[in-house]
Amino acid sequence: MITALPLARSLREVRRYPCLTSPKYWTARECFCSPWTRCGGIFDLAGKEKEIAALETKTEAPDFWADSSAAQKILTEISRRKRAIEPWQALLKRADDLVALAELAAEETDEATAAEVLADLEKAENDRQKLEILTLLSGEYDTHGALLSINAGAGGTESCDWVEMLGRMYLRWAEKNGYTAEVMDTLPGEQAGAKSITMSISGPFAYGYLKAEKGVHRLVRISPFDANARRHTSFASVDVLPEVEQDDEVAIAPDELRVETFRAGSAGGQHMQKNETAVRIIHIPTGMVVQCQNERSQQRNKMSAMKVLQARLLEVQRREQEEKMAEIRGQHTDIAWGNQIRSYVLHPYSLVKDHRTNVEVGNATAVLDGEIDAFLEAFLRHKIS
Repeated sequence: MITALPLARSLREVRRYPCLTSPKYWTARECFCSPWTRCGGIFDLAGKEKEIAALETKTEAPDFWADSSAAQKILTEISRRKRAIEPWQALLKRADDLVALAELAAEETDEATAAEVLADLEKAENDRQKLEILTLLSGEYDTHGALLSINAGAGGTESCDWVEMLGRMYLRWAEKNGYTAEVMDTLPGEQAGAKSITMSISGPFAYGYLKAEKGVHRLVRISPFDANARRHTSFASVDVLPEVEQDDEVAIAPDELRVETFRAGSAGGQHMQKNETAVRIIHIPTGMVVQCQNERSQQRNKMSAMKVLQARLLEVQRREQEEKMAEIRGQHTDIAWGNQIRSYVLHPYSLVKDHRTNVEVGNATAVLDGEIDAFLEAFLRHKIS
């Protein structure tokens, strides 16, 4: 026989939600929302629902489709934001249902239903933790795919073999998590392994997760290349960059331009002398100036000038992107002792330890087989702690 209080206590014993101790004053929504607040308010469901409502209000304007390109962007943004909050909305509905079921089980002293509630709450908590990790991926490039570059460091042939082992680890991780992975380039080692491996891992949030792997990785094991079976330490560095797509053209708003026409100064006959066919375009935000006067038509000169302006602005974007990539890449460190972010020890014991978060996993074989989620998630949580 059970009552509401023992049921609530049993829920607390498995680290469940305090709302069941006093259903009169708590709701499942408040209880499920509280962990988000403790994470620093990264995921504000109510706020995101208001943002979607504001965007949907814009679609009701009579002139919404006057600019079809802008309208399509708004619809795409609404769809993207809805996909982000739908899992949380579904989880909250589950929470409401489970609280109602728990109260009913307590009133009717239904042991079977109470056990079912406990099991379902355990699943709901696991799902909440997975969703919570996604809220930590809020960086500018976190939703992008990832480009990994693995390079051998101190250790000779041992390090080349270590590079190949790490490459396999990331390929297996990608496979387990439904990502598409492709080895783009491999520089073979002189005796075994590879001096460097470059690969792409495509899929949502690949970079957001894998950015945790940037740094020096250290391996300690009995060398398979040492006839005396001595223990060796090897190093390899992992560099992670986001995949960034570049548009072929740069979007330029008409109000960002000042267009001037003038008579061509070069030889070109009577038509060129009497008509203002030459065009000068000034890009107001940057002060960039381009002009064209080679064509006999003002319209064609303007089109040519716009192509030049777009090309120059695209080059500016590329330079800015390279600077951002340099910031993301961070400072260079030697691929040797003292700079490692993680150690993989296969002898005299089995242990993988991340030196930034102090997370340890005793099954090193599983880690090298792609089970690195514990390290990735700990890194994300550590960044906001």
